[in-house]
Amino acid sequence: MPWQERTVEHQRQSFVLAAQQGDVPMAELCRQHGISRKTGYKWVTRAAAGEDLADRSRRPHRSPGQTSPAIEAQVLALRDAQPTWGSRKLHHRLVALGVAEVPAPSTITGILRRHGQLAPEPPRRDFQRFEHPAPNILWQMDFKGHWALLGGGRVFPWDLLDDHSRYALALRACENQQRQTVQDQLTTVFQAYGLPDAILCDNGSPWGPAGMGGLTTCEVWLLQLGVEPIHGQPFHPQTQGKIERFHGTLARDVAARPPLRTLAEAQAAFDRFRTVYNHERPHEALGYATPASCYQPSARPFPQALPAVIYDTGVLVRTVTVHGSISWQGGRHFIGRGLVGQPVALEPTDDPAVWRVIFGTRQVAVIDLRTPDEV
Repeated sequence: MPWQERTVEHQRQSFVLAAQQGDVPMAELCRQHGISRKTGYKWVTRAAAGEDLADRSRRPHRSPGQTSPAIEAQVLALRDAQPTWGSRKLHHRLVALGVAEVPAPSTITGILRRHGQLAPEPPRRDFQRFEHPAPNILWQMDFKGHWALLGGGRVFPWDLLDDHSRYALALRACENQQRQTVQDQLTTVFQAYGLPDAILCDNGSPWGPAGMGGLTTCEVWLLQLGVEPIHGQPFHPQTQGKIERFHGTLARDVAARPPLRTLAEAQAAFDRFRTVYNHERPHEALGYATPASCYQPSARPFPQALPAVIYDTGVLVRTVTVHGSISWQGGRHFIGRGLVGQPVALEPTDDPAVWRVIFGTRQVAVIDLRTPDEV
């Protein structure tokens, strides 16, 4: 009968004892115990040599395909330098560095696991990835809250990301979140990379709708440059998924390191991170290419002077007052504080009492003469 797992060593001992007595031929004895003669002779030989009859490990003494210690050391060194990178990023970065015989990502995962460098993976979520087909069609802009500085005060990380290539156009350590700070930073980026078609941001200050509504000063400035400001749906940060993902990487790679003491120290850390992110870190969504290899500057240069808003001859034009309103048909109508001092056009609709208010080519308000004055 076949060996029973619970008493296998005992049965082997009984088999060997019967074989040593020689009362039953070996072939018959093996048949009674349900084993081959080769197996029977193996146990008899081991017993004669004084060896135990327990199972031995089948692991080979040598593993020709095992990763060499030198390669393991390179994997671990890169992981130490970039502790937030997974096995795929490490694999593609080692290939880019010209390392010979780079292990497969699965092998790198095994190396990291053996050395205790892998945290439990969160469950994967189903999602649909979307990106624009070329650089500079859409940029994403945001502040990542603020971090306390050991030397006192706070730093407000401001970042700008190209939607197509994930290229980090800017990552600045700002001391506030004011409109002029954002406009100055955008000017620097526009001078370096040209103008995008549109910029996506959330609804917060300084670029989001403020006060009684209407365009903000920042939005008006962008529209004069020919850049369309777009806002994500309120309370839906996934609209800006790419920059939110960028923030997560920034937090793990910079905020998790020793605390920053000054704005200058924060900017130096941001610059190092941005260089690695753009030029070294393989990006899974880009087929493990780097963002820098997928980005090229815009063909639309930043103008030396802000273009004036001009309307066709015969168009009804009014200038927005310091109160954010215009005078029309005997009343004052609020348009938006961001448009103070700007000319807006009035266009009739099919309803004689309803007029559209246009800034450049964008409708910014609707006036219904049948409703009470808003101002």
